[in-house]
Amino acid sequence: MGAPAPGTQLCALSEIREPGARGFLFGEGKERFDMFVVRHGDSVTAYVNECPHAFTPLETWPDKFLTMAEDEIICSTHGAIFNIGDGLCTSGPCTGKSLIAIPVIIDNGMITISQ
Repeated sequence: MGAPAPGTQLCALSEIREPGARGFLFGEGKERFDMFVVRHGDSVTAYVNECPHAFTPLETWPDKFLTMAEDEIICSTHGAIFNIGDGLCTSGPCTGKSLIAIPVIIDNGMITISQ
C-alpha cells in the first residue's frame, strides 16, 4: 500500500488535542508507511515518522511526538528537536536536516491527505 493517496481521510481534527500529535500506520511489511500529524491551534502539519539521523520512528510511546512543553517535535532516540511548522531540526545530531513533510488539509473538520 505505501503512502496514503490524496483524499485519504486520517481523522477528525477534534480527535487530536491541541496541542497534540497522533501517529498513523498504513500497510505492513515492506509496504508499511508510518506518519504523524501535529495539531497546533486550528492548523495541522504532517510528516513521515522517521528521524533523518537514525532513520528510526520518532516516538517510543504511541502518539508521543512532542516535547514536554508541547511546542516542538522530539526524537526519542537521540533527543533531536524539530520545528512543528517546517520540520527543521534545530538541535541534536541532525541539526539542519528536516523531517519529510506530507501535505494535509482540513476539509469539513477532517484531516485529509492533499495533493
